[in-house]
Parts: sequence; structure tokens; C-alpha cells
Amino acid sequence: MKHLLSVCDVQDQVVQLLDLAAWFKKGKSNEKPLKDKTLAMIFQKSSTRTRVSFEVGMDQLGGHALYLSTNDLQIGRGEPISDTAKALSGYVDGIMIRALKHEDVVELSENSSVPVINGLTDLEHPCQALADMQTIKEHRGTFEGKMVFLGDGNNVCNSLLLISAILGLNMTVACPEGYEPDFEILEKALKIAKESNTQLEVTSNIKKAVKNADIIYTDVWVSMGDEEEQEKRKNDLLPFQVNEELMAGANKDAIFMHCLPAIRGQETTEGVIDGHQSVVWDQAENRLHAQKAVMYILMKN
Repeated sequence: MKHLLSVCDVQDQVVQLLDLAAWFKKGKSNEKPLKDKTLAMIFQKSSTRTRVSFEVGMDQLGGHALYLSTNDLQIGRGEPISDTAKALSGYVDGIMIRALKHEDVVELSENSSVPVINGLTDLEHPCQALADMQTIKEHRGTFEGKMVFLGDGNNVCNSLLLISAILGLNMTVACPEGYEPDFEILEKALKIAKESNTQLEVTSNIKKAVKNADIIYTDVWVSMGDEEEQEKRKNDLLPFQVNEELMAGANKDAIFMHCLPAIRGQETTEGVIDGHQSVVWDQAENRLHAQKAVMYILMKN
């Protein structure tokens, strides 16, 4: 793995990364494997969990993280991303970017001589998917079972489809027409799922989707950049809200997941996100450990 742009980039190393993330979480090592290393963190979109987890993770691994908004870079004044990549490669040991467009991350990686990590794009969120699988393994002890993602088939949903197919976790996406996951991502996931004997499904039938579910997952309905469609999205996605009634249709020991931030009263209710089935805070913490594993693998040499 030279870069982490997509879940597909770690297809052969997912188990290794998850084991390493769990090892880091146990706090068994006092070593500083990234001593004197620097990670440039480019933010075209604001963030809480991505910024803090990467910055703290680099510090715990002995390195340094450099926060760079578009206002701090010449990208904001029109410098090509390719030029920025070449310049930063001479200063730092790795680049994490939270980008508006997936194409920007691809272009950055193609012109960088140091590893590039996708901290989020409009197409995928591989770091979130890794942390989610770590959380599922912690709480369920296995990837056997069924996960249901409700709402907008967005970047998080895309990455979850890919990583579920790799690990053998059956996954159903329940969404209204027009909110389906990316077609090409779904095709890739289905191809992987065929090899791993995993069941993937996209449906608008909520009751059927939730039946026998072990994991219920949702995300915000209005992501950054979708504000102009806010009212339409709320109306279209309202039937897919994760509330107490919907959770009652899943298995009794089902867990609830959300990558955060959450808009309480929209995609989920307070009773669910603060309820005993919710594991959202473990998810948030595991961003730190999963990303430490990614940075260790990519930047230790």
C-alpha cells in the first residue's frame, strides 16, 4: 500500500490494519515509530474527529501534524494541486487531505512522492470505514451477520460496502430512489462480495431491510455541499429515520452506529443515539486507533 485513497487500496491488509489498531488501543507500546516524521493535513472541509484524531495520533506515534486549511495554502489562490503535492513532498513524510472532490485526492497522490491518505472525499471515507469495522469487531467479536445502512448512500456508505464485502459482513443499503450508492463503487463491491460469499443489497423496503439486522447505521442527510437541497432531502429521507420503532424491528442485540456529527431529531432520535444499543462514542474513539495503524504502515520507513 503506497497510498490510502480507497478501501480497495487496503483490500489485502484490512485484517492486519484492524489487528494493529486494536493493539494500539490496548496501549501496549511506548515506542515512537514515527519520531521526527511530519504529516501535512490539508482541510478543504472543516472537521472535528478527522483533525483531532490525526493530530493526536501523530503525536502519540512520536511525530508532528501540520494543519493546513485552504487559506493557508496557495491552492486557495489557484495553485494546481499537482504543484502543491510536489512542494509538500519535499517538506513532509505524509499528506492527509479532507477534500471536496475525490479527483483532487487522486491528483495529489499522482504527484506526491510521499504517502497520501484520504481523510474524506465526496466518493469515499476509508478511514471511517476502518474505524467502524474495528468497532464492530470489538462489540460483536465477528463480522458474521447483517449491517443495514439507512438514508443517503453517500461516501461513508460507499466505503462500508467495499469493506463489508472484503470482510464478509452482509450489508443492505435502505434508501429512497435517487439516493443510491455510487454505481461504480457498488459494482466493485459486488464483485468482491462474489469472491467472499457476501450478500450486498440496495432496497427502498425499510421493514424488509431491518429484519434480522445486527447493526443499524445511519449518517447525516445534509452533508457539506448539499445545503441547497436541504428541505428536499429532509422530506425524502424522513421515512428512513432511525428511531426506537425502527430499532425494535432489528435483532434485540443489534448495535446502532453513526459516524458523526449527528443531527438529533433528523436521521436519528436522541433515544437511539444516547440509548444502550448505541456505540457511536467507541466509533469516534476508534478513528484515532485505526488511523494510527494506517499512518504506521504508510510512514514508518
